[in-house]
Amino acid sequence: MRPGKVIVRRSLRRALLVAGAVGTVLAVGLATTTVVNAVSTETEKDRIVSYGRLVTVDDRSMNVVITGEGDRDVVLLPGFGTASPALDFAPLVAELAEDHRVIVVEPFGYGLSDGTDRPRTTDNIVDEVHAALQSLDVDRYVLMGHSIAGLYAIEYANRYPDEVTAFVGIDTSVPGQPNMDTIFPTGLLAAAKNLGLIRLVASVTGDDLDGLDYDDATREQMSLLSSRNALAPTYLDEMSHIRTNFADAAGTGFPARLPLLLFVVADNAVNPDWIDLHERQASAVDDGTVVPLDGEHYLHHTRSAEIADGFRLWEADRPLGDG
Repeated sequence: MRPGKVIVRRSLRRALLVAGAVGTVLAVGLATTTVVNAVSTETEKDRIVSYGRLVTVDDRSMNVVITGEGDRDVVLLPGFGTASPALDFAPLVAELAEDHRVIVVEPFGYGLSDGTDRPRTTDNIVDEVHAALQSLDVDRYVLMGHSIAGLYAIEYANRYPDEVTAFVGIDTSVPGQPNMDTIFPTGLLAAAKNLGLIRLVASVTGDDLDGLDYDDATREQMSLLSSRNALAPTYLDEMSHIRTNFADAAGTGFPARLPLLLFVVADNAVNPDWIDLHERQASAVDDGTVVPLDGEHYLHHTRSAEIADGFRLWEADRPLGDG
């Protein structure tokens, strides 16, 4: 036997031993994170504190939180993947509820609402949110939404023009915005969640609420609900429909007679045309206003007072369907 062959075989043996050792470590590690995730998920259920009220939609429970009193109702809809819309919107709700009745709807898969196996198409989401409001006899309101709610709101306002008196956007999505044709690896993400890898990463990186106006108890609840809802089947199904929901919305817009007020991040480094996209959307209706604000995508985390005050000044000059 030539020495060269002995060296190759010994090197291959070492490589196989190393690979086997690494594989064993990974298998043990994944088994550990999987068990920790399963146990933590089960124990965390008892630490989640209920809020709001449940209404029945499509034989499932949807959570709705109503705060304040006033002559006008404001219905708040969350951006994609918001773990707890009611808690996330709390600073803005506190501002608006001084003189409005504010209704936060937590769609299926969000907050304390049930999940669903009904496809997360725009049509289905709009239908379900409307059914929740109907069950509460809420039939005349300003629709206000964050992020992807702006896409759903177009369908909503066109379908229920006698109910929606205005739309107020908080850095909302716009049909035709770039990079919304991504196909997400939902299967891989589901596996990562089940294996406990998402929980592991979250424990290292922490949340993004530092310096914001949320107390420790609220932050804990948001974290618990994020662990429960993020990358759950309903979440992943909505993620998988983002591409087709945007494709279906191409070329659509709000009803021409619907007043629009759009609060938009002033400097979007990822999309330099962000303001222009919203200006075009506002110009397509009879009464559209764009208000640039400094800040990040979740403007209601840091600019809730400015949003509420700006909305009051804007609505004071408009009947918004009164009478």
